[in-house]
Amino acid sequence: MEPIFLRLAVALGLGLLVGVQRERAENPLAGVRTFPLITLLGGLTAELSVRLDASWIFAVGFVTLAALLVTGYAITVRSGADKPGLTTEVAALYMHVVGALVAIGAVTLGVVMGGLCALLLHLKEPMEGFADRLTHGDVRSIMQFATIGLVVLPVLPNRAYGPYGVLNPFEIWLMVVLIVGISLAGYVLYKLLGARAGTLLGGVLGGLISSTATTASYARRAKGNEALAPQVALVVMIASTVVYGRIFFEVAVAAPTVLRSMAAPLLIIAAANVAICGVALLFVRNHKGELPAQDNPTELRAALIFGALYGVIIFAVAAAGDAYGDAGLYVVAFISGLTDVDAITLSTANLVEAGRLDAGPGWRAIVLASLSNLAFKGGLAGVLGGTALLRPLAPLFGCSMAAGVAVLLLWP
Repeated sequence: MEPIFLRLAVALGLGLLVGVQRERAENPLAGVRTFPLITLLGGLTAELSVRLDASWIFAVGFVTLAALLVTGYAITVRSGADKPGLTTEVAALYMHVVGALVAIGAVTLGVVMGGLCALLLHLKEPMEGFADRLTHGDVRSIMQFATIGLVVLPVLPNRAYGPYGVLNPFEIWLMVVLIVGISLAGYVLYKLLGARAGTLLGGVLGGLISSTATTASYARRAKGNEALAPQVALVVMIASTVVYGRIFFEVAVAAPTVLRSMAAPLLIIAAANVAICGVALLFVRNHKGELPAQDNPTELRAALIFGALYGVIIFAVAAAGDAYGDAGLYVVAFISGLTDVDAITLSTANLVEAGRLDAGPGWRAIVLASLSNLAFKGGLAGVLGGTALLRPLAPLFGCSMAAGVAVLLLWP
């Protein structure tokens, strides 16, 4: 059997996949029979174009299909249909090209693109619901994130400045894009699932967006409410545990070549925190409720503040390490960790990756910063949530702190 038959079978399957979705959506223009024919048409015209060395054959097929779709759309409009969209028409042209990709041998690319098309069509209602939940400020902030990552980043100079050669505008802004992107992913999930979040999910989403902000917002809920305090304490603990997932991801991105030497102690602490959360979850009812309001993390002001903080910390780490050795590094890590763990994590990881800092002091500085941040959040919870929150939270944070200190002292 010629390979082309197998490739056309794949194209047929992709057409059926999208066709079934359109048929279920009760689309009058194209459904479970039309879409397989469209992908086969794309595959056959592409194969003929290759065999006869005549690319116009595929072009004629594409234009003919487009003309048929325009005609069908015009008929739909004249029939008085309410708000006729172009989704099916665009999907038909798209799947015609997918069929061609599969036929000429780009099977993996075609399968991925075809599956993506079916998924996007299927997720219409969730995506529209998500868009409806976005405020004008959310949309503006997301556009600002696009500006941060796609407009500002490419034009920044990629060279080092300063006496220690660590202030690289491009690399500093790249770290801003990374952190804002992680927080934005958590914020998107919050918008999608916030109303259905339970204790576990609330802590995870809060940790992705900002564990400190989550601590503050939940602590206010527990003020004077002893019945709610155990649930709030667990949410705060879960959010603080997610921080170690962020740390591991940031180290993997910033220092991939030395990740192995830094990963083990970080994973041990993370595992200990997960175990603490697991045990606590056995004693706390998984309360269902809407998450407290979260600030959009893509605000330009927040990005600029983080960029400045990262630049100051990476310079301070280099200067303190040069002047005072590891002791200076640990002091900077402890102080910076009080307000932000991401900046010290990325700056330390970048210095380790560049060979300016050993991996051992590097991961110890990161862990010290995380413990400093944990202590700060404990104090914040006590101030905002009172003793009602501190009673269930103190044992959780105490065990987490003990695990971190033990690794600092015992790990070689």
